[in-house]
Amino acid sequence: MRQITHGDVTSAARVLLRLPAPDRAQALADMLAAAHVADCHRKTTGRVHQHLGNGTLMAVALARGPGPEPFAGDPTYLAVLAQVIEGVIGWRASRSG
Repeated sequence: MRQITHGDVTSAARVLLRLPAPDRAQALADMLAAAHVADCHRKTTGRVHQHLGNGTLMAVALARGPGPEPFAGDPTYLAVLAQVIEGVIGWRASRSG
């Protein structure tokens, strides 16, 4: 997966907000895995993956139709942003060791 930006985090969070809370962790794991597959494809072929994009979390999230961005103080949005950040940290840690 390519470097994570603010846009990646907010795009993924906006996708998760559209889902029931119990489904969010698996959806995030799926998006992280898809971004990784797309990035590997890009590195190997020099081309963007046809369905998964360019290897960014944002490309994967945008393909899933994120909802509008709520106000930054929305408690649910803040919790989902934290979930995305924790998920990215965990994903990176699992790949480095």
